[in-house]
Amino acid sequence: MDRFDRIFELNRILQAARRPVSRKRLEDELECSRATVKRIIEDMRLYLNAPIVYDRDHNGYRYDHSEGEMYELPGLWFNASELHALLTVQQLLSDVQPGLLEPALKPLQQRIAALLELQKAGSEGLQGRIRMLQMASRHNPEQGGQAFQLVAGALARRKRLHIRYFGRWRESREERDVSPQRLVHYRDNWYLDAWCHLREGLRTFAIDAIERAEPLDEPALDIDTDALDAHFANSYGIFAGAPMHEAILRFEAIRARYVANERWHRDQQGQLLDDGRYELRVPYSNPAELIMDILKFGPEVEVAAPDSLREAVAERLRNAAARYAGPPHPPAPPADGTGNHAA
Repeated sequence: MDRFDRIFELNRILQAARRPVSRKRLEDELECSRATVKRIIEDMRLYLNAPIVYDRDHNGYRYDHSEGEMYELPGLWFNASELHALLTVQQLLSDVQPGLLEPALKPLQQRIAALLELQKAGSEGLQGRIRMLQMASRHNPEQGGQAFQLVAGALARRKRLHIRYFGRWRESREERDVSPQRLVHYRDNWYLDAWCHLREGLRTFAIDAIERAEPLDEPALDIDTDALDAHFANSYGIFAGAPMHEAILRFEAIRARYVANERWHRDQQGQLLDDGRYELRVPYSNPAELIMDILKFGPEVEVAAPDSLREAVAERLRNAAARYAGPPHPPAPPADGTGNHAA
């Protein structure tokens, strides 16, 4: 919880309390020390004119109602999660193409815009001073959203789907019957968690890699929610499966504080080593996404275990270094001799 969130939360606590609130309760609810609570109260008094008083009779803090109406923070204050939610919804709505839902969505867009404008920032509203960046989102223009609509429809009606799926890792196409279970939005892309009747197990399919989807009349096989969570929630990233390995990663001191504040997995464990490095232990099954996350740190991380993961990362680095052993490869010549590649 940062300073902004603590000010917002302290205001909420004091407004809702019928009796003065003890300093111990404020420490617990604001997740901070006694000194931090005192500093936040002083800042609110000094900079926000908050009429916070200490009630000796009840050994706690309250708003002084003798000042008049109930105190409110100046302007409309958002905490981090509320602001993220508003801006995310606004961005998603702006990406929706005109269609059946446009009359219903337009008033919602206007209300969100009005909320954001209430928090002024100079001559612009808050909206104009915050960016929401999308990274690595994928779009298949040939599908035009058709696959998503068919998948979502089958999921809602609890019907099976016959799909043709392009597996990027194997660069192969397969026909499968699946029972949709859940849609997942992960790292700016949509995925389908489904029971694969070909493999007789739970699998995850990238929506943009579904080249064709045909609804079937057969009812979908329903998987218990607990079974879905056990299969997907314990996995690393989008790759599902019960963890079978534990990666031990050691980050250089320059990255220690940065990585210590990151959440790679809900069951991760981390510790600061005596030499200033940071050791992170992460459970995983399929290493594909974990390897990608490791590689982005380059020489600032070392895979200490297991040996199979260490060698996989080392092989990727050797192959990458080999690319730079000589001059860059020239571009491929046009296939048709006209300056354009053949279709």
